[in-house]
Order: sequence, then structure tokens, then C-alpha cells
Amino acid sequence: MPLILPAPIAAYFAADRRDGAAVADCFAQKAVVKDEGRTYTGIAEIKRWKENSSSKYEYTSEPISSESKDGFVIVTSYLTGNFPGSPIDLRYFFRLDGDKIGSLKILP
Repeated sequence: MPLILPAPIAAYFAADRRDGAAVADCFAQKAVVKDEGRTYTGIAEIKRWKENSSSKYEYTSEPISSESKDGFVIVTSYLTGNFPGSPIDLRYFFRLDGDKIGSLKILP
């Protein structure tokens, strides 16, 4: 059975297959992303974050489960690719801001 995700989150995972600009379009203007110990604030930084990570590694990300908890939508995604530790399940903690993503924290 396909996983049903809120529209902004489904858009994020679809955009992640394309490019940094498409990913950045999923976020609110003052959104914050926390990944690998770093914080990225605003559309321009989020776009650079995604372009840099996508240029370093080739990967696929397949959401496998989701739950809502404490104002977050937590999506577990199975990642495979040419990065250290592949394959791995990552947890994406999304907080929505209307029809955009307000914040995202990615944890192993």
C-alpha cells in the first residue's frame, strides 16, 4: 500500500529526485533545516545545502513510514547510494507552515 504523506512533504521527496531549487521551493521563506550537525536558514541556504549534498552523493530515498507526534510529521525513509553507511533508514522531522515546510531535522 502506498504511503500517504501531507502534500508539502510528498512534494519534498519528489523534488529530492530533481535538484536543489525544486527542494528549496518546498520550504517557507524563513524555514530551517538541520542536517549532519549544521543548520541552514532561509530558501537560499536550503538550496545550497541540497545542491551540495546532491553533488557529493548519488542516492535514492524511499519513504517507508510516517507518524504525527508533538506537532511534527516524522517520516522514516530508506536511503541507498554511494555515501558512507549506505543503506540507512533516516528520520525526517517535518514541521509544516501552511502549504510549505517550516522546519526539517534529519536524524539517523
